Amino acid sequence: MMVQISHRAKAYFETARTLLRAAQTMTDSAIAGQLKALADDYERRAERASQVDAAKALSPSSAGAERESRA
Repeated sequence: MMVQISHRAKAYFETARTLLRAAQTMTDSAIAGQLKALADDYERRAERASQVDAAKALSPSSAGAERESRA
């Protein structure tokens, strides 16, 4: 089964990767830690966005199939 990821989730993942790259170049460990925490938050947002978008994508087709089965 191939998993499709939404554009919104891709944007969140890209932001998380960018933040992690920036954190790796930081000499200030406090700022690096904050960037890593922010990257973790964006990864969670990406996962949530992907799940929500997948549910929305399935919802109309499920509703359509349900209507056809009642007919």
